[in-house]
Amino acid sequence: MTTDPDALRDRIAGHFLPNAPERLAVAVSGGSDSLGLLVVLNDWRLAGGPALQAVTVDHQLRPEAAQEAAKVAADCERLGVPHDILTWTDWDGRGNLQDQARRARYGLMAQWARRQGIACIAIAHTADDQAETFLMRLARGAGVDGLSAMSERFESHGVTFCRPALAVFRHELRAVLEGRGMTWVEDPSNEDPRYERVKARAALRELAPLGITAAGLLAVARRMSDVRQTLYLYALEAARQHVRIQSGDLIVDRPGFDGLPRETARRILQTSLKWISGAEYVPRGRALDDLLEAIAEGRDMTLQGCLVTLRKDHLRITREWKAVASERCKVTDVWDGRWRLEGPDIAGAELRALGKNGLLQCVGRRETGLPAASLIAGPSAWRGDELLAAPLAGLENGWRAILIRDEEAYFTSFLSH
Repeated sequence: MTTDPDALRDRIAGHFLPNAPERLAVAVSGGSDSLGLLVVLNDWRLAGGPALQAVTVDHQLRPEAAQEAAKVAADCERLGVPHDILTWTDWDGRGNLQDQARRARYGLMAQWARRQGIACIAIAHTADDQAETFLMRLARGAGVDGLSAMSERFESHGVTFCRPALAVFRHELRAVLEGRGMTWVEDPSNEDPRYERVKARAALRELAPLGITAAGLLAVARRMSDVRQTLYLYALEAARQHVRIQSGDLIVDRPGFDGLPRETARRILQTSLKWISGAEYVPRGRALDDLLEAIAEGRDMTLQGCLVTLRKDHLRITREWKAVASERCKVTDVWDGRWRLEGPDIAGAELRALGKNGLLQCVGRRETGLPAASLIAGPSAWRGDELLAAPLAGLENGWRAILIRDEEAYFTSFLSH
């Protein structure tokens, strides 16, 4: 791969073409990958590309972090790129630090971008990251999904995150920085053998004499992505034949589902659970294997905030009551990320899950054809302890429930992996 700055600029710009955004944000930690991406994107800006803004998240986990963010700010000032620093203050010392920090980072950046009116943030994942991730997942016994290449873009918190450097190697970005006389930050964790990614990086160096290189693993990951996409197309075709929507629940034809190849069935379940729960990730590994086993044995099971119930001729996937029991919002807002209720303007009204006590007040609940487990986890309007309406349970009182993630959104989601 060339390290000619103009050629590299054109390769990275090609990720956004033909519909390049008018404004683009770039996440910059100060490391070589993100700083190199900033410089290349700024070259594109100067050549007529999008207006550019940079953002850095200070997790306040290392004493040097503030100084590193300040260095990024100084680099941005020299380049003429507006820059903001966001601070994460919510770490409580419990749980998976890296996972929480990553989720917080994306959440903070997305919130910042929405305030700026920016729809797309570029992040500096490279071909080296692809290869390292492949090895890490291979060590965990991952299947097709886990071994597939990272997606070039994904949606999170209402913002699109783009990875325009996935085909670019780290040394190419460093060559650009060295050519400009720019230095970058070396995170000490990048040399800490306790971290899985550091181990993968070391393993790649050891495997090189066998011809197992980052470029080779990248090619394999891309082929796995093609296989993954094909499997989801088969799953989409099967879902159109065997799945229907009833008042926000998914009804899956049991004989049809039982006859599907296991990989197809897995993808239907993954997509269905994510569509109902609105979760950021689909369930994988042992959790999904347990669900498939429960279905084969005719046992009900909960997973990812959803309840899967088994009947002779169908299985029903609905929202789990416990997952929404504390969900409350204004009547003008979307409840549980997927329901909107429209009705009379009543002061003090709010949306909640119907619950068992609310269900008892719905005299027409049996005529709806929905089971109690679905109804109690459905949306309803309340004013204090007074139930105003529960349209799904037959208590309308001038209200109606609108499903935000509709049937087309369900089937389209098979193509968005």
